[in-house]
Amino acid sequence: MAASVASQAAARGLRTATSKHILLDKLKSNWLSPRRWLNLQEYQSKKLMQESGVAVQRFYVADTASEALEAAKRLNAKEIVLKAQILAGGRGKGVFDSGLKGGVHLTKDPAVVGELANKMLGFNLTTKQTPKDGVKVKTVMVAEALDITRETYFAILMDRSCNGPVMVGSPQGGMDIEEVAASTPELIFKEAIDIFEGVRDDQALAMAANLGFKGPLQRQAADQIKRLYDLFLKVDATQVEVNPLGETPEGQVVCFDAKINFDDNAEFRQKAVFQMDDMTESDPTEMEAAKWDLKYIGLDGNIACFVNGAGLAMATCDIIDLHGGKPANFLDLGGGVKERQVYEAFKLLTADPKVEAILVNIFGGIVNCAIIANGITKACRELELKVPLVVRLEGTNVHEAKKILSDSGLPITAADNLDDAAKKAVAAIKE
Repeated sequence: MAASVASQAAARGLRTATSKHILLDKLKSNWLSPRRWLNLQEYQSKKLMQESGVAVQRFYVADTASEALEAAKRLNAKEIVLKAQILAGGRGKGVFDSGLKGGVHLTKDPAVVGELANKMLGFNLTTKQTPKDGVKVKTVMVAEALDITRETYFAILMDRSCNGPVMVGSPQGGMDIEEVAASTPELIFKEAIDIFEGVRDDQALAMAANLGFKGPLQRQAADQIKRLYDLFLKVDATQVEVNPLGETPEGQVVCFDAKINFDDNAEFRQKAVFQMDDMTESDPTEMEAAKWDLKYIGLDGNIACFVNGAGLAMATCDIIDLHGGKPANFLDLGGGVKERQVYEAFKLLTADPKVEAILVNIFGGIVNCAIIANGITKACRELELKVPLVVRLEGTNVHEAKKILSDSGLPITAADNLDDAAKKAVAAIKE
């Protein structure tokens, strides 16, 4: 799932800030997330939690309206909550193209569950986080609805400043944790976890107390905290965030909603988890880029950005904007680049009909500029590039790389620096 920037900000010292980078709002969840490609639906995350003994609502999953109706009857609950399963947030305020409003509904009548599911399944749900046409709902979760007397926030995540996992909690849950951190930072509690010892009993009890649990509920909450840490380790997570971790009138501590992020480097030993990956809502271009270990994010402009490194990517897009242009995307090569990756990158960029120019901005540290240059010339010839191409290269083997480009006889515009490259790319479109 997409990473929670809020809890990461909290764990880094609860500093919140705004950025003038034109891309930050679109990119922060992608670039701060250790894993971009593994996406789990809510019911999948809850299943993993169940398997680790974490208390969640009873639930079933349905792919048809009749299955949803049967699930509601099996639950035999006082009240039932029906949730459309899509990866985007804001489901409760979303709208279906069937005319139904809201992707989350409460009812006490199982028959109503079937009727509502019939207006959800197979229809597109549009929320503030989906594309404008929405996302088709293929699955719904039918769960027992529980009353919540109090909501808290709890997360476990990897924190560089602590060189390991930390617990972050607040008695103010069920809301944006960044708002809590900004308005009442004294209500955010942070505790480093010794990776060798794990969560000690005294740490779990202290965090439970900080979250406002008292009496028997304090011990119950501490137990849930330890189970959540067991899950964190078991699935090689980089973050487990529960918001809210709630208290019910019956005296139960329940994890009502959770986000789990995973370490992609552990895929080889977490095959069962990664096989649950739901790519149906992913952008096809991003999926194709991932096949070649490329990181692609589409934007709204007409100048394609081909770079190595997220920071350089944002700087490149910013300076294009400064000179009056608009980035169409950026594509990050990363390190360890091969010529084939450069070729595939150009295929992705030129397939976008919005692209009217391409700006290549490479700083070769571990990247060999000569490999980039060979890949560029191969792509230009084989793809018969028809849009202006501006190239700025610096670093390892840059002189050899520049010679490869100049000797190619191809209409490639060389740039001396990033500012020069951005000016030339913007000017090429205006010509």
